[in-house]
Amino acid sequence: MAKNEGFISLADRTPDPSTSRLLADLVPPREFATASFKTYIPHVEFQSQAAAVKIAQDFATGVSQKRGLFSKAAQEKIGIYLDGGFGVGKTHLLASIFHAYKGTKAFGSFIAYTSLIGALGFANALEALKKYQLLCIDEFELDDPGDTMMMSRLLNELSQTGVKFAATSNTPPSALGEGRFASEDFAREIHGIANQFQMVRIDGEDHRHRPTDVSLETYSEEQVVDWLGASDGSALDNFDDLLKHLSEVHPSKYGLLLEGVSKLGLKGVHVLKDQAAALRFVAFVDRAYEQQVMIRGAGLDTTKVFLPEHVAGGYKKKYLRAISRLGALGI
Repeated sequence: MAKNEGFISLADRTPDPSTSRLLADLVPPREFATASFKTYIPHVEFQSQAAAVKIAQDFATGVSQKRGLFSKAAQEKIGIYLDGGFGVGKTHLLASIFHAYKGTKAFGSFIAYTSLIGALGFANALEALKKYQLLCIDEFELDDPGDTMMMSRLLNELSQTGVKFAATSNTPPSALGEGRFASEDFAREIHGIANQFQMVRIDGEDHRHRPTDVSLETYSEEQVVDWLGASDGSALDNFDDLLKHLSEVHPSKYGLLLEGVSKLGLKGVHVLKDQAAALRFVAFVDRAYEQQVMIRGAGLDTTKVFLPEHVAGGYKKKYLRAISRLGALGI
């Protein structure tokens, strides 16, 4: 611990969670722990928002805890897909569905489910998820053919056991104002059960007004250490040490690395030239954002760690999301 001046070191942690622990973590992130339909405030100028609340509420409450006792409306659709731009409240509505639903349920990001499959294997993950009556999938990703095909297969096989689904799209910040919706892409990718999903379009502007081009201050190591203070929840790591550790830990365990951490300081932050390392850091940032762990780096603004050519490439959505989240966590 001396090398980290008494702070927690994520690189020293080696979480080894059980399957039950991985499943127990499939709940809404802290930010939406108490989300409800009542706390979603539709904008009057976008009528689709109020309509989406009603449809989502009907979906969440129209199913009995006992399979086979569905209402007529619920029998018609096994899933609901909330499709809209960035910041229109899709995750809020998805978490509201989760909280209102009375049966067995799980909530996770698209990445959380693919990570679970990676940790357990497809067959074991399928068996573990069969016990749920509802799966909520946030930010269903359509830019990775392999992962998308795997999730499509999972949904198709689980649907045969009576599982229902609620999902959101992952329209990136760069698509704001373009009127981009992904329902057709989603329907194409989950072929076989697409016609059993109700597609719900949610119009509107980003209520958080999150910037798409963000910058943070550049801090010295001394400033980062001072910011961390003496809190029990403060962690300090060398950037390269953390990146190496992330390559040795399964992504399904990234959240556990951050357990009990409220602030993370990174020393020696630099541009990531290796895309594999960059994408691992993206996944790590997603977990940090879900747990609202503040991050500050020394040496380079953390929103500038990704190469422009990577950001403009096939994983553009993931990088833009990570940059936006790093900006929010670094303030």
